[in-house]
Amino acid sequence: MKTLLLCMALPLLALAKVHYAKVEPYESVTLKSAISGSVLEADLDAEGKMVTHKRVIHIDDRLDQVDLNNTKESLELLQKMVNINKELAHSLQETAKRKKAYYTRMSKLSTASQTQIDNAYAAYASAKTQYDSIKEKILSLEKQVLDAWYKIAMLEDTIAKKSIVLDRQYLYKLMVKEGEFVAPGVPLARVDDATRAKIVLFLEPDELVGIENKKVYIDDKKTNFKVNKVWRVADERYVSSYRAEIYLPAPKRGYFSNLVKVELK
Repeated sequence: MKTLLLCMALPLLALAKVHYAKVEPYESVTLKSAISGSVLEADLDAEGKMVTHKRVIHIDDRLDQVDLNNTKESLELLQKMVNINKELAHSLQETAKRKKAYYTRMSKLSTASQTQIDNAYAAYASAKTQYDSIKEKILSLEKQVLDAWYKIAMLEDTIAKKSIVLDRQYLYKLMVKEGEFVAPGVPLARVDDATRAKIVLFLEPDELVGIENKKVYIDDKKTNFKVNKVWRVADERYVSSYRAEIYLPAPKRGYFSNLVKVELK
């Protein structure tokens, strides 16, 4: 009976289809410019290398840097003005309280003349007006402070977008050179995530049956890898097949794009 079962299993294993695919970087993206400007630096020597925390493209940001420094200085002055006016407001508030208290006492005195009462009220009204005016000025200054913070954030964002810094990424190709002018949407570089690798397969419908339990064989060797992702809609190019991806560590020896034999059993 065991012999019969073994003989029945052998044809099933033999049905596993053979695929040949390249070991590719886990992800490949084309970086595009988000802003306009002239290219000050383009590190052509970094092409074809793993780049770790290094700027490979620098778009002119000199005027932005000047504007940023000026805005930061303006912000410091505005904050000092806010603090000075808050101290003044506190003083005016205390003055207005005293003037109000004096007017209240004066208005209750039977011996006080109407002129004295009117003068006390006028002094109180003037102090209160000054206090209200300084409060309005503080609100205006605080609005300017908020505007300055927003401008700083915008400038820092613009400056950041003018430097393409890669960290543990593979620079496949630079698409601009020093001296060129770029506009938003212009491709700058192709960058690959070479910290991991993937194999892309195009499987026929019958290969998808029980795929979550199938073992992955690479170059006739059983591995611990699995099919990580399967598209459930047929591929646009290979209309009768379904895209699948297997994720694996980056090659320790050799290079990406090596052709390997893959079987799912």
